Amino acid sequence: MGSDAGHIPVLVRETLELLAVKPGGLWVDGTVGLGGHAEALLRASAPDGRLLGLDKDGETLERARETLASFGDRARLEQADFREIEGHLGGERADGILLDLGVSSAQLGAPERGFSFQAEGPLDMRMDRSGGPTAADLVNRMRERDLADLIHEYGEEPASRRIARAIARARDEEPIRTTTRLAEIVRRAAPRSRRPGLHPATRTFQALRIRVNRELEGLSPAFERAAGCLRPGGRLAVIAFHSLEDRAAKEAFRSLAAQGFRVLTRKPVRPAEPEVHRNPRARSARLRAIAREEAA
Repeated sequence: MGSDAGHIPVLVRETLELLAVKPGGLWVDGTVGLGGHAEALLRASAPDGRLLGLDKDGETLERARETLASFGDRARLEQADFREIEGHLGGERADGILLDLGVSSAQLGAPERGFSFQAEGPLDMRMDRSGGPTAADLVNRMRERDLADLIHEYGEEPASRRIARAIARARDEEPIRTTTRLAEIVRRAAPRSRRPGLHPATRTFQALRIRVNRELEGLSPAFERAAGCLRPGGRLAVIAFHSLEDRAAKEAFRSLAAQGFRVLTRKPVRPAEPEVHRNPRARSARLRAIAREEAA
């Protein structure tokens, strides 16, 4: 996540504490976004701490490069998925690794990216726009039943079947190509949310974004591999915004606890009310951390 105007990284103080950030060392932000957490890591590890920042979204990575330019060669940014951390460390071990799994405000705020229904844009949703199916490909090509299963599983949407039926009918008339058209189709099909302020299309858009970017694919093994990149005493922190992501972190940490790691968060750390008031998008954030035991 990042510190651009309008963007507030979540749980920064709690993350720095759980990672035990100190001067020096090598720190990894595997989902650098706009650079907000990365900037906090670099400040806390000054004067000589180094940061490796990865993100598969090349467009937000360029924004992060601007945010972190003042840190010079202390910050190294590379376009890659956090599942590829090991290959980018070049044999080094990290003192701390952060994985913030939320979508960045730059992605949400750019209509041409298609992540948000707040403004009309092409139904894209790809974090890496160099290839792969778009959200439009999914809503126009998937079988109705498969689309309903997708919206139910990844969006945890109780009205998934009704929504998928409405999408199938609408696309028979004309392909669904824009965010606003999809949002309107869902709004008409879904009952009013019991959560005040939650747009009826929120869960459907979330489900499509997760599927387009394969965000849940191999998460638990990826967390375990990331933990394997830590030096003795090093720490891994994961910020999840979705119950399935958080469950993957919990399962990975449970497995690691039997392999020489110590779970630092019995329950996930949630943002305090003042932070939620300041940044409503922080409400669903859940932070877990684990430490590699010191060498004997």
